[in-house]
Amino acid sequence: MRQDPPPPSPTLEDVARAAGVSRATVSRVINGIRNVDPAIQEAVRQAITATGYVPNRAARSLVTRRTGSIALVVSGAGGESDSFPVEVFTDPFFGRVVGGIVAFLRPRGIHPVLMFAETAEARAQVLAALRQGDADGAVLVSTHAEDPLPRLFAEAKLPAVLFARPAEPVPISYVDVDHRAGAKLAADHLVARGRKQVATISGPLDVPAGRARLAGFRDAMAAHGHPYVPCAEGGFTGHSGEQAMERLLAEHPGLDGVFVANDLMAQGALLVLRDHGLGVPGDVAVVGFDDSSAATACRPALTTVRHPVEDMAAEMARLLLEHIEQPGHRPTSVIFEPTLVVRDSS
Repeated sequence: MRQDPPPPSPTLEDVARAAGVSRATVSRVINGIRNVDPAIQEAVRQAITATGYVPNRAARSLVTRRTGSIALVVSGAGGESDSFPVEVFTDPFFGRVVGGIVAFLRPRGIHPVLMFAETAEARAQVLAALRQGDADGAVLVSTHAEDPLPRLFAEAKLPAVLFARPAEPVPISYVDVDHRAGAKLAADHLVARGRKQVATISGPLDVPAGRARLAGFRDAMAAHGHPYVPCAEGGFTGHSGEQAMERLLAEHPGLDGVFVANDLMAQGALLVLRDHGLGVPGDVAVVGFDDSSAATACRPALTTVRHPVEDMAAEMARLLLEHIEQPGHRPTSVIFEPTLVVRDSS
């Protein structure tokens, strides 16, 4: 029995007709070009869904000399370590970054290619892949303050956007949150809860975010009449949060409030407080930073400063497409505002 041929695949013209816009406008939306009205962008995305249109990456590549893919590079500055990928995949922060990037790129028919760059050899391979055109650009998530990859990308003039401000001045675009403002939200909240003996567990002080959260918290507490805030440095891991909380309790047993510079460390701090028989928030109020899955997994659920990671990751992807479309586009920065999410720990 003869079968009818399959219906033709939807075209760019079909999408334009469904959205009520020009073919050129559809093309600009698909390629992530910025200066398109948000309402028109949404109409085009709905038309893409309704028609089932899938961009022809091969044809587009012939015209644009682009692959239609970008590299998601997770980079560090340590030595050879088989545990590096495991550490990345088990960190809830990384999952939020990937989710935000994929949510932005998928409607545009673009998919990220994951690359690890934890050693000098791996960094060289990533740079070579980008120079050879294996991907059109890169979004970088750096896990170490001394990571040289942001500088290497800038020197190579490859399209790239970094998550968080680089540790040293580098002419590279980045997306970050206002860490000082977030720490101030935590300070204001603890003071409003009547806490008098407040301490903090900072992140690594060789990382800009760690320094900024500590400075912002101390400045805000000083404005409330607290000239000295004890601090124990952590490493943004649960175990380091436990160790830091133990140090604070040993040195300042009367503390009644703690600002912890990320949720994983706060989770560790809560375990130590419980082991010492201290009630939360009755004896000690605790505020974290990130609003990650760890915050809701805590018992009690963690009050925390929301770090809008998914929105920031989507903005990274948008900025990268802008750099790809406009070679030579000057580096830029986008700073997001944090918010406070109040739960049961304070």
